[in-house]
Amino acid sequence: MRPILKLSLFVFAFAILIPATLHAQSDIADKPLFHDPIYDGAADPAFIYNRKEHKWFMLYTNRRATDANAHGVTWVHGTRIGIAESVDGAHWKYVDTANINYRPDSGFTHWAPALIENKGLYHMFLTYVPGTFTDWNHPRNIVHLTSTDLRNWKFEAIVPLVNNKVIDPYVVKMQDGTFRMFYNNEKDGKSIYYADSKDLYHWTDKGLAVHDMSGEGPIAFTWKGHNWLIVDNWKGLGVYNSPDWTTWKRQDERLVEIPGTGKEDNGKGDHADVVVNNDHAYLFYFVEINKRSWIQVTELKYRPDGTLTCDRNEPTHIKLSAPK
Repeated sequence: MRPILKLSLFVFAFAILIPATLHAQSDIADKPLFHDPIYDGAADPAFIYNRKEHKWFMLYTNRRATDANAHGVTWVHGTRIGIAESVDGAHWKYVDTANINYRPDSGFTHWAPALIENKGLYHMFLTYVPGTFTDWNHPRNIVHLTSTDLRNWKFEAIVPLVNNKVIDPYVVKMQDGTFRMFYNNEKDGKSIYYADSKDLYHWTDKGLAVHDMSGEGPIAFTWKGHNWLIVDNWKGLGVYNSPDWTTWKRQDERLVEIPGTGKEDNGKGDHADVVVNNDHAYLFYFVEINKRSWIQVTELKYRPDGTLTCDRNEPTHIKLSAPK
């Protein structure tokens, strides 16, 4: 056989083997990624690795989308936190509702969990509403809970924040080892505020983080040398970056604003979470159509100009591994 022909065959075989190897290492995420089997109202997802079970857990607001007896906005009250699990991030199955040991009021409401692990203990920061209501004009606080298994949660405290109309906490560990909580202050035009802590138990409210556009569901993470803040503006997800966790610059483009073409992805993306794993960043968001809602995922891309983008219509190749 001629040397040139041998080389051509080798290159051809190598070109085939590389994609095959990549696909063997990852899988294409289900689309939609997850439906809640109880009320079909999965929203506000939060992700964390369960080290004891060697699985990824998703905790989410289990809205009562298919409850025929709900009236007004009661269907988004009286909610529990659902749990789903996955070994790879591509395929998820329902587990149960979380056993949260904080329900002092009849018809209590749990919204929008935020999860973080510290020193072998899991921490949840959760929006608590003292009842099931037909309108939005009621108090809501953020409570702190802890767990050793991500299933059973012990109440620690109500977090002292700017007022009693706060929702959607998200906690991130900063480079100096301290913690920052971003949350939505509903009394200040749905602004994003923040608080700081050295140990997750004692918090100091710091005031306004961003308010160039109303929003909720803030999430924060570090990736590609930037600190990122993503906010649900109800018309796609606004993206900010910061060198110091304090001074934030918004990029022009919002994420998942234009409805997708994939199965059950034909609506704007809402309240999200990001998992950074093996230097990939995956954006998990929910889509709501006629009350029903479900979870989708897409991979974030970092552009040379320092902005983030994604293509929700592309298949998402994902294989989450245990975090270090």
